[in-house]
Amino acid sequence: MKEALFYKQLDNKKVRCLLCPHNCLIPESRRGLCGVRQNDNGKLYTLVYGKIIAASLDPIEKKPLFHFYPGTTAYSIATVGCNFTCLHCQNADISQIQNKANAFEADSLSPEDIVEAAQKNKVKTIAYTYTEPTIFYEFALDTAELAHKRELKNVFVTNGFINKEPLEKIMPFLDGANIDLKFFKDEIYKKVCSGALEPVLKTIESLKANKKWVEITTLIIPGYNDDSRQLTQIAKYIVALDVNMPWHVTAFFPTYRMTDVEPTSRRMLFKAREIAFKCGLKNVYCGNVYADEAENTYCPACERAVVERSGYRVTGLNIKGSKCKYCGEAISGRFDK
Repeated sequence: MKEALFYKQLDNKKVRCLLCPHNCLIPESRRGLCGVRQNDNGKLYTLVYGKIIAASLDPIEKKPLFHFYPGTTAYSIATVGCNFTCLHCQNADISQIQNKANAFEADSLSPEDIVEAAQKNKVKTIAYTYTEPTIFYEFALDTAELAHKRELKNVFVTNGFINKEPLEKIMPFLDGANIDLKFFKDEIYKKVCSGALEPVLKTIESLKANKKWVEITTLIIPGYNDDSRQLTQIAKYIVALDVNMPWHVTAFFPTYRMTDVEPTSRRMLFKAREIAFKCGLKNVYCGNVYADEAENTYCPACERAVVERSGYRVTGLNIKGSKCKYCGEAISGRFDK
């Protein structure tokens, strides 16, 4: 075990974890809500430092990040655990581990191991993903700092539920993030995820203010966030930050503890996309379904496709020096020159 960052020691060997907005009060020998931070004799430890449960080479588009070095590869890593308890979690076998005795059976790797693997595979980026990178914060921080020195990019694929101080500490080493903006109603966040809306919005705004590349994903769940009012609120919120910020509206499929909800229709995704365009967003994508033109990136000036996609595969890249190859208009994002 490695001593955790961001906690406060209290009386009677209790500790207060200060990593995420749950701010868990943890008695001796107990764990926080995430299941991976434990109080041992009045000190808080992370149980997952280097315990990589998943590692894979992914297209950056799978994160999804569509305006962040399109067509490149990310070395994706995760440990077990999560600070949300989403009823619809698609990775529940590794994220929801509170009652699993063998949850930590994984080989220990060092940040150097991760960075060397990324360099060996000639990837552009290390992605901290699959579960929730906040809960393996100490390992992510050490790895991201080393990767930064080796001129690799770092991205978080995250629920955005992290406190201000930890986010600021890792900020210099992050290049981008895809953030799940799951709902725009606090009561639904609490009911479905055991989370809250406001901290997620603060994370998005902080990353944007620090000039990190940010894309937003919303899984459209029938009966929970598919109403026009909530979709309009999300779209207007993003517009107020940046009309060019990409928004991914993706299809829900019944899973985990939400098997009684119908899958999202393709029609519903395109409705959400149309709402976003009417609100002023420029880059809106449909995911988890075959979406044809809703997968491509278009030049805001000449309207020609500057990035053509089929699923997670880039089939055409018409950007030179961050500009449209056809008309020279600047394309918002991070691109190789």
